Amino acid sequence: MPDPECEPAKITPERRAIGSECYNLKGEKKFSSSRYVPTDQPRRKPSSHDSESGVHLTTVLITGASSGIGAAFARRFAAQGCDLVLVARDKARLESAADALRVEFEVSVEVLVADLLDPAECRRVSDRVASEDVPVDVLVNNAGFGLATPFPYSSLEDEERMLELLVHVPLRLSHAAALGMRTRRRGAILNISSVAGLLPTGTYGAAKAWVTAFSESLRIDMEPFGVRVLAVCPGFTRTEFQERARMDVSALPSSAWLEADAVVKQALKDLDHKRPVSITGWRYKAFAVAARHLPRAVVAKRMARTRRPPASTT
Repeated sequence: MPDPECEPAKITPERRAIGSECYNLKGEKKFSSSRYVPTDQPRRKPSSHDSESGVHLTTVLITGASSGIGAAFARRFAAQGCDLVLVARDKARLESAADALRVEFEVSVEVLVADLLDPAECRRVSDRVASEDVPVDVLVNNAGFGLATPFPYSSLEDEERMLELLVHVPLRLSHAAALGMRTRRRGAILNISSVAGLLPTGTYGAAKAWVTAFSESLRIDMEPFGVRVLAVCPGFTRTEFQERARMDVSALPSSAWLEADAVVKQALKDLDHKRPVSITGWRYKAFAVAARHLPRAVVAKRMARTRRPPASTT
């Protein structure tokens, strides 16, 4: 909802850009901040440049953008009038998603078909992030996958591929983004981590723990330059993630599941409030508090019981 002390007529294109301004009913500037326009506010047809105000609209690059949380971020930012750069491996699916966003929200959507585990293709995405021609103002590092098999039973190749995608890729893209954002003194980096990173949960949890710690550290480094960094730590979310990893989640109660749109909404709220970590839902927030205070040995044994070896090895 709009700020109650702001005059509705003052919700202009400037408020849609990072580094926007808010005025009170007397026309006096109330504050300047990096605020995002909620989807229930009126939209206008955006372009890469607003000729009336001279303000460049936000460009958001999202990896893993064709489904799940990445797709939810794309819809949310498009609804706010942001131009998009969508990155994923599936060309047909990515282009279909891009077409739908262009039609519904009248935004510019650039498509980058890339396998981020291919060094050359990852470099191409990194170059786009670092480009000054159409600068990326917001980077969402969302691409990733998990493994259902515990570490001693999975292949080394699969473990290394997962670690590469969950750690090396966001490190590289965040570095490419940080250089330009620091110079421009604006921007945001959202790294999709997981509540699994709060616990000893194999390679996946270890990688996500790195993402969270890295994001919290980078946030402090970039704060003097007006750049925000957020670690987004969702719990079990209704996406294709578990199906692709062939995880058996049939025993999970319905109350344990989150919707991708809810994760995104909470993340942007936490980004707006300059919080270091975003966790959606009171259950997972309570879980995070418990994970910090329970004895690690007890937690490790508890989590080990949830990781079952393949039936052929038992």
